[in-house]
Order: sequence, then structure tokens, then C-alpha cells
Amino acid sequence: MIIDVHNHVVAGQRLGTYQSGLLNSRGFHGKGHHGVDQAAVAAARNHGKKHSELLAEVGTDVAFLSPRPYTMMHSEKPEKIVHWYAEAVNDAIHAACLNEPEMFFGVAGLPQCSGVGPANTFEEIDRVINDMGFIGIMINPDPGEGDYATPGMGDEYWYPLYEKMVEMDIPALVHGAACKNPRESFHNHFITEESIAILSLVDSTVFEDFPNLKLIISHGGASIPYQVGRWRSQLRGENDTENFDDRLRKLYFDTGLYNIESLELLFKVVGTDRCMFGTERPGAGAKTDPRTGRWYDDLKPLIDGIDFLGSDDTQRIYEGNARDVFTRFKAPA
Repeated sequence: MIIDVHNHVVAGQRLGTYQSGLLNSRGFHGKGHHGVDQAAVAAARNHGKKHSELLAEVGTDVAFLSPRPYTMMHSEKPEKIVHWYAEAVNDAIHAACLNEPEMFFGVAGLPQCSGVGPANTFEEIDRVINDMGFIGIMINPDPGEGDYATPGMGDEYWYPLYEKMVEMDIPALVHGAACKNPRESFHNHFITEESIAILSLVDSTVFEDFPNLKLIISHGGASIPYQVGRWRSQLRGENDTENFDDRLRKLYFDTGLYNIESLELLFKVVGTDRCMFGTERPGAGAKTDPRTGRWYDDLKPLIDGIDFLGSDDTQRIYEGNARDVFTRFKAPA
């Protein structure tokens, strides 16, 4: 089975229309109804095709759906419109899961708000996990969307959320979101924030305090595997018995990299037992690579072409690690 742990919902136009109304009115007219139901999601198309059709083209059997992160507007005010939009996105994900229950499983977006602690997300976590059957959550390490005011993920600021995750056995996909800093696009910001998150976590006591915490870093660990030599030399703690690589391997990583050289480096640095297949298809890589004629996000042929991977390695990457980490996931019969 091929499980894609990093997929974003294709929801159609109603969700964007609802978001525009919230932003334009700042919630003055109330919450209203987003109008995103199963029929609307079933009719949604990307590149002229259903989401599941795009996945079937590349052999994906199951996809874990999360929000499109750059739309989550975590830095917007008032706080209530962030909550209302997060609920609408999660309702859209749930609709997709109901439409195709053997293909899609929910990973919830959180109503994280700039300047507000993560406990403000608990009500929505309870709703999606307990009432809607979601199997995980997505965390934005920078809800200020470029203001750099939120502490790094190794800080105790995040501990209430970690306690909640461990208590409920919920894994999280760590994924940057929008960026209001004019110096970088949101694509650039993803890599910036995920790199900061890793370094903050590695140089902290988070995994001593929460040994059962499950965090999956998007986009193959951002810049960290590529710069691993520098970070090995910078790990602080004179009495620490673990090296940088030991600490890095307390995290998990997806395969959201669109070239074979980077994938090879990721597997060598962190090990295939810490990696899960993830593509974002359709997302940033939803275009043709002129060198191969395939879409960039058609990653399975790249992974299959890495000669040092054995069958045990690929089984872990494609399926085994996801099953171990997402314990709420129950495979279709």
C-alpha cells in the first residue's frame, strides 16, 4: 500500500468565497455558513481532474488530507475569523473523507492565532478527533506568519499542545503557512520555519519531557539535512550524551522533495525508519519536469530508483512508518 501523509484538500470555490467574506467583513456579519458540503467537494477539480484521480495516476492508495497551509490566515484579526475558517476547512476535509472513505483520512488544521497560546486550539482538536474521526493535526510553527514573535517549537510555550497530543496519541505534521514578510514567498517561508522548528526542537528538552511526542517535519526536513555538518558542530550542551544525529532522529520527515539527490541525502542522514511518503500532490510540484516529462510530485519513481534502498526500506517509507505513527488510521479492507 502507498500512503501519502502530506496531501492538501481540494475543496472547490465555496471555501475561498467564505474566506473572502470573513476577511472583508472581519466577522462583522457573524459566522454564517460556509456552504462546503460533500457535493461541493465532490465537484472540485484540480488540473481538470478529481483529487483522487490525480493520486491514482501515480499509484497512491491512501492520502492523509490537511488544509492548504498558506490559506490558513493565522495572523489575521479578530481571532474569531481564524477559528471560523479553520472549522470550515476541517469540514471540507471531512466531506472529502466521507465521499471517498477508502482514499482520504483527515489531518486537521488548527485555529492557531498570532499572540495567543496553543490551548486555544483544543476545542477544535476535540471536535475533529472525537466527532469526525480525524487521525492527526497540522501545526504551523509561526502563527504570526512572518513576524517571528512566536517562540520556537522547543519552547515551553508549546507544552500545552504537546501534552494534549501525547494524551490523545495524535501525531502532527509540522508545516509553515503564509508569510507577510515581503522578503520571502510562502514557499520560501515553509523552508525557513521548518528549519527553525527542527533546530529549536533538537536543542531542547522536548523529547525528554514528551518521549511519546510524534512530529513529522514537512518537505524532507527543510534545509537541515543539507546543512547537517554545520548543525552537528553547533549542538549545545557540554554534558549531553546524544549527538545532533541522535536528536534529529527523534523527529519524522516526509519525502516532499522533488529531486533524487535530496531524497538520497534525507534517507542517509535520518534513516528510512524516520521517513514517510508525502508529495502534496497536487501542490507546488503539480507541473511537468522538463527533464523527465513527469510531474515533479510523482515521487515514487524517484524513490524506487535509489539503488541503496532495499524492500524493507521502501516498505517503511511507503506504508510501515505511517501505520506506526498514525495509530488512529485504520486501513481500508
